Amino acid sequence: MTTLIVGEQPLSIKQVVQVAQQQMPVALPSSKEWRELIQRGADFLDQLLDEDGVIYGVTTGYGDSCLVEIPKHQVNELPLQLSRFHGCGMGENLDLVTSRAVLLVRLCSLARGYSGVSLALLERLVWMLNENIVPVIPSEGSVGASGDLTPLSYIAGALVGERDVYWQGQIVPMQQVYQHYQMEPLCLRPKEGLALMNGTAVMTAIACLNYKKAEQTAYAATLITALNVLALEGNPSHFDEVLFAQKPHVGQQKIACILRQVLNSEVQTERQSPRLQDRYSLRCAPHVIGVFEDSKVWLRQFIENELNSSNDNPLIDPVNLRVLHGGHFYGGHIAQAMDSLKLMVANFADLLDRQMAQLVDHKMNHGLPRNLTGAEAERLPLNHGFKAVQIGVSAWTAEALKQTLAASIFSRSTECHNQDKVSMGTIAARDATRVLVLTEQVVAALCCASVQAIHLRGLTEQLSPVLQQFVAWTLQSFTLVKEDRPLQYDLQQIVDRFEQLQLLNSAWFNQVENADVR
Repeated sequence: MTTLIVGEQPLSIKQVVQVAQQQMPVALPSSKEWRELIQRGADFLDQLLDEDGVIYGVTTGYGDSCLVEIPKHQVNELPLQLSRFHGCGMGENLDLVTSRAVLLVRLCSLARGYSGVSLALLERLVWMLNENIVPVIPSEGSVGASGDLTPLSYIAGALVGERDVYWQGQIVPMQQVYQHYQMEPLCLRPKEGLALMNGTAVMTAIACLNYKKAEQTAYAATLITALNVLALEGNPSHFDEVLFAQKPHVGQQKIACILRQVLNSEVQTERQSPRLQDRYSLRCAPHVIGVFEDSKVWLRQFIENELNSSNDNPLIDPVNLRVLHGGHFYGGHIAQAMDSLKLMVANFADLLDRQMAQLVDHKMNHGLPRNLTGAEAERLPLNHGFKAVQIGVSAWTAEALKQTLAASIFSRSTECHNQDKVSMGTIAARDATRVLVLTEQVVAALCCASVQAIHLRGLTEQLSPVLQQFVAWTLQSFTLVKEDRPLQYDLQQIVDRFEQLQLLNSAWFNQVENADVR
């Protein structure tokens, strides 16, 4: 596997996802220039301490306690105290993949050289990632400024051997892992506790994973729409190239282009649609999905700029030898990105929910069996096909829509009114994750229902190659429904395969990703 070098070049969302999924090891730069930059920052801090300089969070207390002077003989204890009193996280733990992403994002920020940390700290973070020794991080307890203090304290705590970690498929005390490797816990230098904890790594890591999931969910929704145009005997002229040239949103045009490409099969060229206009959930699908496609540019910019930033406080300028106090821990850009992302993704769920309603309702599905049942005639009275699945889709969609209230507008003054305007970026990111989970469940249900409908129409062999691949992908986890049976496990298997990003690597995804709008 290619090794990702962290410290000199900007990282991408894709690289964060790859490392989170254990597809790529990491290393630090070997260049003399980078190592000297890191060392100068650490040496400058030592110089200030020797000269009795006042450094926030190093020779003072934290936040509103910044006026509390720390005696010189206690300075080295302060980072340990910081990690300990922030150990109050609650809620579900971040899973292994998300926690790996957090670890990499924090490493990326610190390795830029403006946080005053030692090479030894950066090397220990690299070791943890490559050995897959990952802090167990509770998900709740951050207001997104002063960064993700409480969740990030679990990285600092693990480094010093005082927290639990994921290791070899179990959750174990980090002290046990150190004993196994015959290693000593890391002794944090005076600013290193603050440097680890005072930043936006948790919200940014979650945002990276959410972005990739949203991207593949958008393409799945596009291909499901194509199947449903066929299954409902829809009108493919709604995606006409000249029509979409008159409304020049490039992302919207791209979704229409993909629909034109995947609907370009014999079944479409040989028959005419019985209707002039389909209902909006078919006709306007490019307009719904295209909002995200057009927003990807600024979403990626917001997330990757935050990823490649020094976002703790104070920053240590290793070039001009200055201590810079500011507010880069504020996660406003991630909050905005995630609040917007969850709106777009919830609209995918709503779009597919309406398509599902058409598929199962014999008054709207143009001759398909009631509830898409595949039962033989004599068994029809007993069988109800996708009736309950449609109810589930409605429930998941409603919950996703309910989650779309912006978290970033709920700033509240905290920490003795020192943190009197905060971003709520981590809560926004977690909300977006929940919306994605619910929408993936909707997508899974529509994968099954749409494939069932195509089968009932007898169109399976007449699909374009991309749609055939998509149907085959779905049938790896779904068996066509003839007699009623529980579908929970079929649906969950499809959701799980989304989470593993298998869709992202498949041939059909690459084909539609490279679609040319022209």
